[in-house]
Amino acid sequence: MVAPERRRRVTISDVAKHAGVSKAAVSKVIRNDYGVSDAMRDRVQRAITELDYRPQSAARALRGRAYTIGVLMQHIGIPFYAEIVTGLVDELAESDYQAIMIQGGTRDKTEKRAIDALIDRQVDGILLIAPLAGRSHLEQVAREIPTLVLGRHDRSPAYDSIVDDDRVGSELVMEHLIGLGHRRIGHITFDKEHGQAADRTPRIRAETYERVMRDHGLDGDVAVVATSYTEEGGYRGAQELLSRSPRPTAIFAGADEAALGVLAALHEAGLSVPGDVSVAGYDNTKLAAHPRIALTTVNQDGVVMGRTAGRLLLERIAGRTSAVHFSVIPSLVVRGSTAAPHP
Repeated sequence: MVAPERRRRVTISDVAKHAGVSKAAVSKVIRNDYGVSDAMRDRVQRAITELDYRPQSAARALRGRAYTIGVLMQHIGIPFYAEIVTGLVDELAESDYQAIMIQGGTRDKTEKRAIDALIDRQVDGILLIAPLAGRSHLEQVAREIPTLVLGRHDRSPAYDSIVDDDRVGSELVMEHLIGLGHRRIGHITFDKEHGQAADRTPRIRAETYERVMRDHGLDGDVAVVATSYTEEGGYRGAQELLSRSPRPTAIFAGADEAALGVLAALHEAGLSVPGDVSVAGYDNTKLAAHPRIALTTVNQDGVVMGRTAGRLLLERIAGRTSAVHFSVIPSLVVRGSTAAPHP
């Protein structure tokens, strides 16, 4: 006996195509959100009925909100992102909302699919952590769903944003190292081929490094290696810097995760920290404070960023329409990985 063919589940994409509208518009109608014209609502409802689109999540949304915040990040294993999510969850704890997380990867195509997946699940708000998408696409999403963009330096009246003052943070690192007496300072930045093409953060940190070096008359000692903000990237970047003659006496990695790779490369080369080479990072992740690592780094307080993101998204969901742009003023946390260079 031949088993009956299973009918393919109708998706929100099918409804959007049938109605001739965007998936975000379908989601907005399902959530019974404000700002939807009667004509648009009729078209979407008619498509829902004709296609018999009734997934459980949509049924909940039709009765009211889904009470869900979607979180997009490039990779769930990035320590700083974990701290942001911790702050978000803490902020949502006293509300009826829950956070769900999804990886967008380092390619535009996979990120777009991830954002579409959050829309398909009718989330009430979206937190995008360092997204790759251009501003126009982010604004398109934000016009339909309350959106907060974290870690991007471009602003928009369509969505809220939270960003660290990367110029101040990078200046703090560089002035600290130069104040200790370092002159040959290398910097590891982010190669845009690894993603983050729309994110200006790595470029701002690298430009600030170079400016401070020039301001102190150290133009000839500028040494920048573009890899990635990962342990592997930091390891490869440190190897390249150490191959130069004379080698740097200090390395400023653009992220703590990259700084861990720098420490590994120095250990492998038989060099001590900070005796032979001082190392500084950026983000002040929990691992940086481990006594066996003791990394000097910039604190931009990911937990505070996450809590602020949760508060702003709940305000947006409640009806606030004006954009809020929140800037975190960083501070330098000096630990045992930096010291004066040997004479």
